[in-house]
Amino acid sequence: MDTPQGLLVPNIKNVNELSILEIAQELSRLMKLGQDGKLTADDLKNGTITLSNVGTIGGTYARPLITPPEVCIGAIGKMRRVPAFVGKSNEVVATNIMYVSWSGDHRIVDGATLTRFSNAWKEYLETPEAMMLNLR
Repeated sequence: MDTPQGLLVPNIKNVNELSILEIAQELSRLMKLGQDGKLTADDLKNGTITLSNVGTIGGTYARPLITPPEVCIGAIGKMRRVPAFVGKSNEVVATNIMYVSWSGDHRIVDGATLTRFSNAWKEYLETPEAMMLNLR
């Protein structure tokens, strides 16, 4: 997160055990602490996957760097409205696109697995009802 103290990367602990509401609450707590300069060392250590939203400051692409012990990091770019060709008639329609750049530690995760993860994540973003059906 972009804070008055510089870029900091807090993480949500045991996110796989939390509901969407609990994740949102923890994210809000971390954001407040970051803005107030009150994040602790525990808030910043032992991350596994990081999502960096470079789009909030106008970025489109990035080359995200992994910070050990992370497995991967994704940089989410700014959403843009662009023309796209659809269907057999190649009709031009307005569509939203968002670029995501991924980096992974290939000692832990291979590129094909990371690509499959990215494709599943994209599908969930485009069809949130499918994500909701697959929550445990």
